[in-house]
Amino acid sequence: MRLDEHRYALTVRWTGNLGDGTASYRGYSRDHDVEIPGLPVLKGSADPTFHGDRARYNPEQLLLAALSQCHMLSFLHVAAKHGVVVTAYEDRAAGLMRTNRDGSGQFESVTLSPRVSVAVPVAADLMETLHVEANKVCFIARSVNFPVLHHPETVVAPFAT
Repeated sequence: MRLDEHRYALTVRWTGNLGDGTASYRGYSRDHDVEIPGLPVLKGSADPTFHGDRARYNPEQLLLAALSQCHMLSFLHVAAKHGVVVTAYEDRAAGLMRTNRDGSGQFESVTLSPRVSVAVPVAADLMETLHVEANKVCFIARSVNFPVLHHPETVVAPFAT
């Protein structure tokens, strides 16, 4: 494998056959397992609006989580590269998905609202630049066809003693 290629593999296994398969739209469960070797099984389903189990993760939540995680990891990287010491990071992400009359749908936007704590005061324009740079290098954000917006907040929070 080339150094610039990274391959990922997993198994998604439908566990929702209630006996008659998909003989009727409401006659089966949307439950499934996401299996990745060496990791706990991720219990998935559809969004409750689409007859899923609200106690399980749905693909829309996982897409939002992937964008939030990717931005955080990219931001931590660019912050370190620019000498900005981050002491804490929390993001409250939100996504807007619209459904169409034909049953299809798509995300229209995602807004990330990271609250970044830094060890010492950092100029607001530098923090904005770091978020823009993080968005440019985030593999997931670069792969979606809708805007990923940012409403960051920065607070000074030195290391706990």
